[in-house]
Amino acid sequence: MRKRKLATVGFAPHVKDSFFEKVVKKVDIYFQKNKISQYATTGMWVKTVIMMMLYFMPYSFIVSGLGAVNGWLFYGLWVIMSIGMIGIGTSVMHDANHGTYSAKRKVNDFISRILEIIGGYTITWRIQHNVLHHTYTNITGLDEDLDAIKFLRFSPKQPWIPIHRYQYLYAWFFYMMMTLYWMTAKDYIQIVRYHRHDLLKQQNVTFGHAIAKITFYKIIYYSYIIVLPILFSGMPWYHVVLGFLTMHFIAGLVLSCIFQPSHIVENSGFASPEQSDGNRKMKDSWAIHEVANTTDFAPRSAFLNWFIGGLNYQIEHHLFTGICHVHYRRLAPIVRSTCREFHVPYHVEPTFWSALAGHVRMLKLLGKKGTV
Repeated sequence: MRKRKLATVGFAPHVKDSFFEKVVKKVDIYFQKNKISQYATTGMWVKTVIMMMLYFMPYSFIVSGLGAVNGWLFYGLWVIMSIGMIGIGTSVMHDANHGTYSAKRKVNDFISRILEIIGGYTITWRIQHNVLHHTYTNITGLDEDLDAIKFLRFSPKQPWIPIHRYQYLYAWFFYMMMTLYWMTAKDYIQIVRYHRHDLLKQQNVTFGHAIAKITFYKIIYYSYIIVLPILFSGMPWYHVVLGFLTMHFIAGLVLSCIFQPSHIVENSGFASPEQSDGNRKMKDSWAIHEVANTTDFAPRSAFLNWFIGGLNYQIEHHLFTGICHVHYRRLAPIVRSTCREFHVPYHVEPTFWSALAGHVRMLKLLGKKGTV
């Protein structure tokens, strides 16, 4: 397979007493002053257990046959599993793959393996999310969160086709398919692309080894999630398949509705690199770029913050990926005040619904020909 190095971009350097240097210093002082660790708290570990139980307890009822009492109970168990799957994705797997549970890498790596258990693959996730999305947020051609399918236009820099006029209506169908696509084909497609762009080296994995692991994990996943329930649930096979699809449709839709309002909204910058001395460079520093392309939402919702792993504080997460999300609520005022000090726009929506409405408006806007 012919390799072609990914055409990355550079950012303006962080100078002395810059926005990023100041906000990092203030956050460091916060942790030192309060004598607390930036890693997981007791509450975080308790939540981890709760999210795991929401996924595995309903599953145990399904495979034991106890869920076959009636159809409503059976499908209700799959719905609860979808809630657990969402919680694991936002509150457990996400933090573990960012290394925020513990200063010990082995602890984070162990917990991150929950992603393989629910059907994904940590290597491809880390490259897409940690490396590409967090480094090149909203930069077309580098941030793969923008590159869905040609029927969805998430950036004004992407080609427009007539059907995009209606994407604000049909996008939700594709959102429902997100995790199902991920657990079937996406990991294979990504690993081929990452091998071609020579991105596997930094993850210390070879192409052949990655393919073998993905295949092994997929076999394990589909064996326990579909085959075992068909054999032991006491329900007809088509009910098992429908329950499985219900779980994924709910999880895919909810996860998409959590992630999209943070970046695909009217406030997003979508800046493009400029050519300078033969290199592609961004006008702003990395930190300024991240804030300009990110939006917080629902800062007063304690439950939402708990359930979605602090992803409503997306600005804080992008600036401090190595800090456990349980601290974001306290860090937000520090980041916000520093933004004011340096005249950096700080985007925040008061509620989840206002943020989602903003995403819908952006889908409509991007659906218009010539949107820039």
